[in-house]
Formats: sequence, C-alpha cells, structure tokens
Amino acid sequence: MDVLDIARWQFGIITVYHFLFVPLTIGLTAVIAGLETAWVRTRDPEYLRLTKFFGKLFLINFAIGVVTGIVQEFQFGMNWSDYSRFVGDVFGAPLAVEGLLAFFLESTFLGLWIFGWDKLPRGLHAACMWLVHLGTLASSWFILAANSWMQHPVGYRYNPESGRAELTDFWAVMVNKVQLVTFPHVILAAYMTAGAFLMGVAAYLYMKRGHEHDRPLYHRAIRIGAVVTLLAGLGVAATGDLQGKVMTEVQPMKMAAAEGLYETSERCAPFSVFTVGTPDGRHEKFAVTVPCLLSFLGTGSVDGEVEGINPLREQYVEQYGQDPTSTTATQGDYTPVIPVTYWSFRFMMGLGFFGAGGAALILWLTRKGRTPGVRWLGTLGLSLPIAVTLASSWGWIFTEMGRQPWVVFGLMTTEHAVSPGVSVFEAATSLIVLTLLYAGLAVVEVGLLVKYVKAGAEPFVEPPDVPLGGAADDRPLTFAY
Repeated sequence: MDVLDIARWQFGIITVYHFLFVPLTIGLTAVIAGLETAWVRTRDPEYLRLTKFFGKLFLINFAIGVVTGIVQEFQFGMNWSDYSRFVGDVFGAPLAVEGLLAFFLESTFLGLWIFGWDKLPRGLHAACMWLVHLGTLASSWFILAANSWMQHPVGYRYNPESGRAELTDFWAVMVNKVQLVTFPHVILAAYMTAGAFLMGVAAYLYMKRGHEHDRPLYHRAIRIGAVVTLLAGLGVAATGDLQGKVMTEVQPMKMAAAEGLYETSERCAPFSVFTVGTPDGRHEKFAVTVPCLLSFLGTGSVDGEVEGINPLREQYVEQYGQDPTSTTATQGDYTPVIPVTYWSFRFMMGLGFFGAGGAALILWLTRKGRTPGVRWLGTLGLSLPIAVTLASSWGWIFTEMGRQPWVVFGLMTTEHAVSPGVSVFEAATSLIVLTLLYAGLAVVEVGLLVKYVKAGAEPFVEPPDVPLGGAADDRPLTFAY
C-alpha cells in the first residue's frame, strides 16, 4: 500500500466512526427538548424521567463525538495538505463560523442545561436544550455546505498563480443546490436515528426483568420513538428522492454507478434491483430491473434520459484528459468503485426502509395500549436503532465513494490531494494509532451506555420551581447527574 491508500483508509475509518455519533447527537437534542417541553406543559412525571434518562445517554454520546470529531480537522493537515491548500480559502469561512458560532452556541447552552436544573425557571431550562438543538442544526448547515461544495463547486474562481480555489460568493456556497437537498435529508435521518434509539432502549428496558413496574413508562417511550422514526423516515424518503434528481443533474456518474447503468437510457431507464457486472466494472452480465423507475427517480419523468457509466467515462476522459501522474491501473479512469457505490446505495435504502417499516409495525402492534410478546418486541426494537445507524453510515459511504476519483468534483482528484511529504511509515503509524485509540473509545462508549441503560430511568424527583427572577439563595451551580 502507498501513502494514498493508507490515507484513504484512515480518513474512511475516522469519518465513518465519527458519523456514528453525529446523527444520534443531533436527533437526541430535539427529542430531549421535546420531552422536557412536554413535562413543562403537562407536569407529567414520566416526561421528566425520560428527559433526564435520555439526557444522560445523550451526554455520553456527545462527549465521545466531540473527541472523535477533533481528529477530523487534524487529518486535513496531516495527510491531506494539498487538499487543504486548494480548498482552504473556500472552506475557511463556513468552518470558522461553525466553530466560533454554532459550536459555542451548543456548548454554552448545554452547560446551562446540565448545571441549571435548580437555578433556571423550567421553561427557560427547556429552552436551553432547544438552543442546543439549534446549534447542532447550524453546525450541520456549515459543515454540509463545505461537503456540498466538494460535490458541486460553486461561488469560487481558480487562481492559476497560487493553484488554489478562491471564494467569490459566500452565499452561493451556503445555498448550493446540493446543500439545499442534502441538509434536510441528513437532519431527518438524524431524527430517525434518535427515534429508533429511543424506541430500542425503551424496548430493552420493557422486556428486562427488574423494570416491570416501569413498563407503562417504557411503553410510552416506545410509541414516541416509533412516531418519530416513522415520520422522519417518510421525510428521509421524500428528501432522498429530491437528492437523487439533483445528483443525476450534477453528478451523473454517481447515479449511473449507484444503479449499475452501463449504457445511456434515452428514455424509460430501468431501476436495478440486482446487477452482476464484469470484474473490471465495465459491463453488465446479469440484472433484475424495474422498467422506467430510474428515469422517474432521476428526472421526475418516466421518459427522462439517464446517462450510463461507459459514455460518461469517455466524456470525462475527453473533458479532463489523461492523468499522467496517476498511479492507478487505468489512467484517466473517472469511474468510482462500482460494487461499493452500487451496494452502499442499496444498503442505505434497504436498512432505512426496514427502520421506517419496523416503526410502523410497532405502532400498529402497540395501539390502544396493546403490547406484543415481550421477546418479540425486544428483538425488533433493538434491531431498529442498529439498522437506522448503519443506513446513515452507508449513506455517507455512498456519498463520498460515489464521487471518486474526485475529492472536489471536476477540480481535484483524490490522489492529488494527499500530503506529498508524508512517508508510508508515518501514514501507517497514524492509521494504527488512531484506529486503536478509536477502538478504545468505542469500548468506553459502549460500556457507559450499557451501564446507564441497564440502570433505567431514575425515580421521579421534581426539581425546584425557580421563579423568573432566579433562585432565592445563592448556591453554586451543581451537576444534574
């Protein structure tokens, strides 16, 4: 393996690992804020118990997520310095705003939420978590804007003297057409993940011995989680459809690779249910398809044209030319790895549909106070958060791998983005060290989550009703957990 291969493996491992925490963090802030708001309005003790219980699990996930996210930025300077130099002027503004505004908004109000249970009025305390959620949305917007620019570069000019892309229109980057469909898709997937997590944890506790007295509490949590998962899942499907149409327009090769479509279909392009291609990824050998569905998904019309892999490959070679510095077997081959792109797209969709369908089934089986078999409910409930989390991970793998060999589509290939001064030994050492470190963090994360999930929700203890003017005494802020 050369430096490029090692750097790509390291970035892939760290990115996918980090993204396991991101959707749950975003989604849980909204779920917890909703639960606490329900308690403030109804004074129902069950809502407060669920708020504090899932708030504790959220804090564990948030802490590990922050630690793993910091390494993401260091990677750009470590292994991808040429990429950083090329995009730095464009990415500097949105990522600076994300760090200085959005993340500080999250951390400030999260601190107030943690320490302010006996210092803030109840409504104001609940508002703190809504502001934390607003901060996560803002962070997501700026980060996704940067990623969307990699998929569809806009609002820049290329400076041949410096060899860099320079920002000319900040708002064009912020409202990139890819960004406008990617942001709601990712956020709704985060809500879906949080709903499935709520449902899965509650289903586990519902079936666990020693928690029989709290079954009504967990039954309610199961249904809340199922509603969130189902509604968010419907939103994910709708925004995914919009995203597919934009992708067909700006990244036709990614759509063609996702469907194993080797030749252009001028009308009525079929959707591939299952395709087997040649080992070199150049030809289709066998396929099971649904007629005209791909044209509709990609263009909104059953008569829409969808370009194929082979014509696009020829077009890109003619447009961008051969790559004389390429170390790949086929110089100038602008095709992603077809099996990875094809199957990651299907794993994303299949697991997502399973999550939404499972939530709908649980809602039906638990309607009007009904309760299905404990073991059956626990098995299905525990499988849903795993499926939805994996669906999000496969979605990001598809998004990034489907863009290959481009790191910035049409402007810079991935092999030109790697740091030129890093040796194989240095790259391999950082890969091994970071992978082991992340494995250790995974043990810590899972261990803490299992410990506090098994303990279940704590008994109801009503926090003091602090007046708007503040507490009567001057006690210091205390940690709520």
